[in-house]
Amino acid sequence: MSLKDLPKVLLHDHLDGGLRPSTLVELAAEHGYRRLPTTKHEQLSSWLRTGGEGSIKKVLWAYGHMVAVMQTADAIERVAREAAEDLRRDNIVYAELRLAPTEHTGRGLSPGEVIEAATRGLEAGGGSDLVAQLVLVSMRQRMDSELIAELAVRYHGHGVVGFDMAGLESGYPLTDHVGAFEIARAGNLSITVHAGDEEGIESIIEAVDVCGADRIGVAHRIVDEISVSPDGSIELGPRAALIRDARTHLELCPSAGLRMHGISHFEHPVGWLKRAGFEISVNTDSRILFAPDMTHEFNMVTRHHDFTVDDLRMITLAAADAAFCDDDTKEAVRASVEQGFTGL
Repeated sequence: MSLKDLPKVLLHDHLDGGLRPSTLVELAAEHGYRRLPTTKHEQLSSWLRTGGEGSIKKVLWAYGHMVAVMQTADAIERVAREAAEDLRRDNIVYAELRLAPTEHTGRGLSPGEVIEAATRGLEAGGGSDLVAQLVLVSMRQRMDSELIAELAVRYHGHGVVGFDMAGLESGYPLTDHVGAFEIARAGNLSITVHAGDEEGIESIIEAVDVCGADRIGVAHRIVDEISVSPDGSIELGPRAALIRDARTHLELCPSAGLRMHGISHFEHPVGWLKRAGFEISVNTDSRILFAPDMTHEFNMVTRHHDFTVDDLRMITLAAADAAFCDDDTKEAVRASVEQGFTGL
């Protein structure tokens, strides 16, 4: 049995974090962007991974290179099409890709044109094997969150399925963006929030209480309230228990956590969270910076956290259940997952 052959559901992946290195180099040449550290594909991949290690600020700096070449409709459509093609090759049957539309308007595109170009690309690359949709992202450190929430509502059902808040946690509270979350909820949009990465578990609680988040992205710092005894028993603090008991889905990104925080494979809480009964999925976050594909993440949790094939099936079904798509699509995704795991 090959992990690559297993069906997968991807809930947390940034479109501008998944460029093929060759595409990044070609688009940089086309657009006259001369700030890449190298045009050699393997060296560029290594440089970006190293450049994104250690903090969210470094990650955003590395992302700047990808965003810089995604400023035309053709470039955005190409990146989205190639992303969908790459996900299909990894046997992903459903994917939600993050897009911050106002980050791609430097050459005159409107945010709506950005969304439409990305949607065209995903549809062209996805074919009949992959359903790929967008979650629109606002950045905590910017003040255009209400605009992006309005765009997400406008395009809901037309390639967009949710609203997300990402960016720098420290010094940028979610309370600054209450209006955006009210717009999203009024428009019947599902909400996910990057939280518990740079800041502690209180950031996760804020995302649920202030934003009404249906899912939490990254959520690494929930480990602050997890104690593991020498006999392997797990004890949860009150806030961690609240997240578990509320069945709030955690979009875990193990490889991203390792690179961002310099921890070992064994220190990531993904295994403990699975054993403690949390609703979790594993995700790539950024395929050019952290994890090349979902097979890599499946391999990581089987090797270092003793996930069995049945565990992979359960977290994949949990991801399908937590997806922001409509019920008919969700039912079809679940059927594809069940069929793909049958007989293994």
